[in-house]
Amino acid sequence: MGELALSQYLEANKGRIVASLVEWLRVPSISAEPAHASDVRASAEMFARLLREGGLEAVEVLETGTKDAPGAPAVYAEWLGAGPEAPTVLIYGHHDVQPVDPLEQWCSPPFEPVVSNDKVFARGASDDKGQMVMQVEAARGLLATRGKLPVNLKFLVEGEEESGSPHFEQLLLREAGRFSADVVVSSDSTMESPQVPTTTVGYRGLVAFDIEVRTAPVDLHSGIWGGTVPNAAVYAARLAAALHDERWKVTVPGFYDDVRELTEEEAASLRALSFEEEEYLRKAGAAFLVGEEGFTPRERTSTRPTAEVVGIHAGYGGPAMKTIVPATANVKVAMRLVPDQDPQKIAQAFRRWVDVQLPAGVERSIQQYGGVLPMVTPLNHPSLQLLSRAMERVWGKPPLFERSGGSGPEETLARVLGAPVVSLGIALPEDHFHAPNETLSLPQLWKGILAAGELLIELAALKPTK
Repeated sequence: MGELALSQYLEANKGRIVASLVEWLRVPSISAEPAHASDVRASAEMFARLLREGGLEAVEVLETGTKDAPGAPAVYAEWLGAGPEAPTVLIYGHHDVQPVDPLEQWCSPPFEPVVSNDKVFARGASDDKGQMVMQVEAARGLLATRGKLPVNLKFLVEGEEESGSPHFEQLLLREAGRFSADVVVSSDSTMESPQVPTTTVGYRGLVAFDIEVRTAPVDLHSGIWGGTVPNAAVYAARLAAALHDERWKVTVPGFYDDVRELTEEEAASLRALSFEEEEYLRKAGAAFLVGEEGFTPRERTSTRPTAEVVGIHAGYGGPAMKTIVPATANVKVAMRLVPDQDPQKIAQAFRRWVDVQLPAGVERSIQQYGGVLPMVTPLNHPSLQLLSRAMERVWGKPPLFERSGGSGPEETLARVLGAPVVSLGIALPEDHFHAPNETLSLPQLWKGILAAGELLIELAALKPTK
């Protein structure tokens, strides 16, 4: 019933929906670049307008951060006409976008959207403006065809996700009562392929470090001092090389102690996802694969923890040569964590490991960044089962379950709001999100709107807990 009604609604409104998306995509809402702060605000205002036009109520652009250190605005809206006996659903997403560099690799200007071959080309098309339009149009379509929604509905769409959501938890804590929900639906995720529906059930945590090594007050002449004094570049290189053993396991003691093993159902779903090594290498531009021995590439990038050297800097890097013994060096390490690893426990173990690697007399300082906890929604959770039914109705087969290799605010949403998080995402691996020539498949968008509507209908079966 819901799909049929929304199908008719879609056929009558596809042109308007694409036009609305194209208008929004023209706004260069790059949260990572201060020069675009006014554009991020304009994006929030435009999305607020789309919510009002869609029939949502109490629409508001919310300020984040503080008066002295303001953040980028979020957008909130609600429709509570289903009443206290119905469950409440919170839709999460973001309206900011990634920077566009390298600009010369774009086939068309990133903020001048092009619609061609059933695709929309623009920065933010799939990540995440297209997916937010998907959710708004599902609600708008149900209101237009039924006169009401089957659940109470809230939208919370932030403007800093592409900058690490630095003020998002503060906003959640401040407005926890207003954002209260029985289930959170995140539409900032991907799908395996148009033929293989998938849903993301977990996100890895994240903790990162910048280690500075100092061996002398200043760089020294290599002809006079070389061969006698410690070289900061060498110790930085040794530190980076020591992070993994010959089987590519992380050597920090205790790193794997708390890793939760997969259930058989999780492992089976992961095995059902295809993996083409040659295509994977082609996309990466790499010649061969490496990684923790005993685990598949899919496991390494989603259900296993990793530690990557993401930067190493020392000495002279300009043209020609400068004959010095470097006095300082930096090594940057980013760790992706899985349930039940604790970022602070891992950070303590990493600091102890660094102290063991560097000899006395080599000064070291460690700056920690992040501390995002991993999260996973159990596969037997009722809300996830309802999502599976909604997706099966649209794609003709139940979705497979996968975990994201990345990290996001979903853990914060689940923890602060005390609600499960399920993901309905339609972005495809070939959509080039975070890269030049980002796209959104219009057939995926149309199916996504149907699925988002079906999900709201299915979630009406949940018992309110708030």
